Amino acid sequence: MRRVEFRCRPTWYNPVSEDVRMASPKLLPFLWYASEAEEAAAFYAAIFSGSRVDRVTVLQSDTPGGPPGAVKIVDFTLLGQPLRAMSAARHHEFNDAISLVVLCDDQAELDRYWDALLAGGGRPQACGWLVDRFGVRWQLVPAALDTMLRDADPARAKLVTDAMLQMVKLDLAALERAYRG
Repeated sequence: MRRVEFRCRPTWYNPVSEDVRMASPKLLPFLWYASEAEEAAAFYAAIFSGSRVDRVTVLQSDTPGGPPGAVKIVDFTLLGQPLRAMSAARHHEFNDAISLVVLCDDQAELDRYWDALLAGGGRPQACGWLVDRFGVRWQLVPAALDTMLRDADPARAKLVTDAMLQMVKLDLAALERAYRG
């Protein structure tokens, strides 16, 4: 395999070994924070078991995001999903157009994640959505909800949808009651 070297790399370029590159996915979410990417990644990794901050790369060049050393690229893994974040001065605020969806096995798991993500200044929204203290939007959803919403009987799916639309934090038992009619 022939390697191609670029003379000029974008500011987000993060050189890693060939072994790591081969194991990395081709597509991963990228989150831009004003200054707290490393803090946010550590916060998330502490909430979700089996999660971790993989690497922090400090850019040693002057960039639009700040002087040498001010911009950090943070690679982290949440529930097996690799993500990348950057601290590089205020750019655009996070908004509802992008959210991170967590499929929860049961109500206890959903409740645990909900409480942890709201800690320190997060705020609930509606229909299982919340905004964490860093402004990132999350959807905490019982995994069983997908099956209920895709039911072959549209009347049953509607009952579940109608119940969900009345909730802030999703309640699996209430959704199941609505599903049963």
